[in-house]
Amino acid sequence: GISASTISRHMVKATAAKVKELFSRSLSALELCVLMIDGVEVGGHTVVIALGIDTKGVKHVLGLRQGATENAAVVKGLLEELLERGLSPDRPMLVVIDGAKALRKAVDAVFGENVAVQRCTVHKKRNVLDHLPQSDRSRVSRRMSQAYDLTDVDMARSELQNLAKELHAINPSAARSLEEGLEETLTVQRLRLPELLRVSLRSTNVIESSNSGVRDRGHNVKRWQGGDHVERWTAAGLLETEKSFRRIKGYRHLS
Repeated sequence: GISASTISRHMVKATAAKVKELFSRSLSALELCVLMIDGVEVGGHTVVIALGIDTKGVKHVLGLRQGATENAAVVKGLLEELLERGLSPDRPMLVVIDGAKALRKAVDAVFGENVAVQRCTVHKKRNVLDHLPQSDRSRVSRRMSQAYDLTDVDMARSELQNLAKELHAINPSAARSLEEGLEETLTVQRLRLPELLRVSLRSTNVIESSNSGVRDRGHNVKRWQGGDHVERWTAAGLLETEKSFRRIKGYRHLS
C-alpha cells in the first residue's frame, strides 16, 4: 500500500543524508599516508573519487566531485575541499592516480611538484596495448608485467626503455604512450617498498572496490534525474561499500 512517490521521497531524504555525512567528515585526525584518485561513470556523468589509506592500512572514503570528465578543475576542486576539511598538504603521502594528465596537473597545483606520485600500471599497460595489433599484445603485456614486478628500479626502467625502443619499430604511438610518464609508474620501486605493499600501491585497483560498489547499487536506476541524483547515489554507494573495506595487503609495512 505504499506508493512509488512515497518510496522515492524516502530515498531522496536518505541519500541526501549520506551526502551530508560524507561532505562533513573531518580529515584532521586521519594519519593518511596514501591518497588514491580515480573516476567512475555514473548516470552519464564522471564522478572523481578520493580514497585515503592510513598508516594501519585502513581505507577511508574522503570525498567526491562530479564533472563532465576527469578535468583538472574538477580534481583541483576536490583536493582543495579535502584540505579545507583537515587534510594536511605538508604530510608526506604517496598519491596514486590513473595516469590522466589532468589529475597530475591538479595534484601539482595543490600539493606541489615534489609530491610522490605513482601512476597506475594497469592503466598504463591498457593504454599501450590499445595502440597495438592483437598479435603483439600478449608479448608486450607480459614484458611490461615482468618489468613492474622487478624490485630494482634501475632494472625495471631499463626493461621498459628497451621495450619502448622495440615498439618504435612496430607502432611509434604505443612507444610514446609507454614513455610518457614512465618514471612515475616506477615510484613504488624508487621508494623501495616491500613486494606486497608495492603490488597494492602500484595501481588504482584498491579503489576499484569502491567504484564497483557504486555501480552495483546504481545499476537498476532507469532514469537519472539531474546532477544531485548522481551525487546522492554515489555518496550512498560509497559509504555502504566502505563498511566492508579490508586493509590493504602489506599494510604491516606502511609505518
